[in-house]
Amino acid sequence: MKIIGTVESLWRYPVKGMRGEELPEAFMGFSGFYGDRCYAIKDSAARKGFPYLNGNVQPEMLRCQPHFHHFERSLKPPNLSEAASIAPGVTPSNADTNDFDLNIITTSGKTFSIDDPALLEMLGENLRGEHDLSLARSDRALTDCRPVSLISQQTIRQIETELDILLDKRRFRANIYFNLNSDEGFGEDKLIGRRLRIGEKAEIMVLERDPRCKAISLDPETGEHNPQILKNVAQLHEANAGVYCTVLVEGILTAGDSIEILG
Repeated sequence: MKIIGTVESLWRYPVKGMRGEELPEAFMGFSGFYGDRCYAIKDSAARKGFPYLNGNVQPEMLRCQPHFHHFERSLKPPNLSEAASIAPGVTPSNADTNDFDLNIITTSGKTFSIDDPALLEMLGENLRGEHDLSLARSDRALTDCRPVSLISQQTIRQIETELDILLDKRRFRANIYFNLNSDEGFGEDKLIGRRLRIGEKAEIMVLERDPRCKAISLDPETGEHNPQILKNVAQLHEANAGVYCTVLVEGILTAGDSIEILG
């Protein structure tokens, strides 16, 4: 076994397309981070295969900050310790009633409950064409493709160097930002097909590179569009940055956890 790096920070995105939140710890289950993308805004005008509103269509979403009413209860399943004590380990999946209740705080200072129809009205403003918006909720993450995404700080730094600008790492909307022991950018690409342990227990398999879209060109603070960012990643890195993973062994992660190759 070889330690290849450490966790820099952990992030989840309670509402798909909205701002994320940095976590002191995270329960990573088979379906992803607990509380990650447990809500989404369905859009009748979106593609049938991806029926959700996102920041590419409504940049204001990127400036909306979700806040769980009960933050501590939102970090891990309520029956985690009891389930883990049942051999070989029962998979805890569902939150208790109201554990995932949250508010949305907008840049104007307004606060909406996640199920407030006025939130959907606000998100529908300035959209072209007909957009019938509705709220979707799930106890399992409504992720785009794979349950967990990783990107190294070294990859972000390399893109910065190529563009000669500073980048807010939040553009990349990863669950795990990590530091490689190597200074090499895009070093995580070499981990595809490898099994990794993070911390004491959790294990993942790195499956594929993370294909990028317009979202990385949108400033997470202002929503301002800089097309050069995606253009650079497309031209130099086949439009990929970071990697997608599946979870093999569930567990609690914390910042500073070691990351080691198991096979």
